[in-house]
Amino acid sequence: MLVRELERALLAAFPRQNAESWDHVGLSVGEPDAEVAGVAIALDATVRSIEETLAAGANVLVTHHPVYLKAPDAFTPPDPERPSSSAVIYAAARHGVSVISLHTNLDRSREARELLCALIGGTSAGSLEHPDDADAPGLGAICELPDTVTLGELAANCADRFGGAPRVWGAPETPVRRIGILGGSLGSFGEDAIALGAQAIVCGEAGYHVCQDLAARGCPPILLGHDRSEEPFGAILMNAVIHAGVDAACVRRITHPDQWWTVSTGNEQERS
Repeated sequence: MLVRELERALLAAFPRQNAESWDHVGLSVGEPDAEVAGVAIALDATVRSIEETLAAGANVLVTHHPVYLKAPDAFTPPDPERPSSSAVIYAAARHGVSVISLHTNLDRSREARELLCALIGGTSAGSLEHPDDADAPGLGAICELPDTVTLGELAANCADRFGGAPRVWGAPETPVRRIGILGGSLGSFGEDAIALGAQAIVCGEAGYHVCQDLAARGCPPILLGHDRSEEPFGAILMNAVIHAGVDAACVRRITHPDQWWTVSTGNEQERS
């Protein structure tokens, strides 16, 4: 299989037209006519993930987040005066690694919302964008839990399934069953979740005033961390690559769970 054939298959599964207009999906760097020797899967395209791709004997890196949203003005080795994407593209081109990304087009997929809902023990009742059409591409999901739980129990389950130390707004004893869930940044979707009857929101990140407002209106947010909320999408990417025709034995998933840490009490550090 050629790199261009793999890209074509992935974009058939997660169409480019479903991505945001500002997004950069598909092939960012690489040789379209190169044979795919192996594929690595990662959340982010970094110099480290390029190196791990090579160490795995692969020459294609498939990521959720693109290398860049706006191309840097130069491609150079790591330099504190340039964006990190400059070094990523430099490393990928130097070592012959092709980078393909599926970002907001994957975010809008049925696979993404069903996975997020399954991780918190519920089922998807439609996206936040198109709640009445389960087949329409849409960001986020309204998730129905089989039974009512407390906000504290939901948060503990999120910590167990997504990892890290979620930041939770609202009283722990708050009863919840209908949940809005979204990978990455919440943006303005808190309003959609409230309009759809959500009793809590699970997402990667949201602003202080947004969280304060949502909690005061009876829809407390649980913030997982942007990366933690989307790290599970690696499983979707792996399945898509294998379904495209790449031998499963030649596909490796790269995880970087410790990109940041939090201080819990005193000098104690809690890894993310």
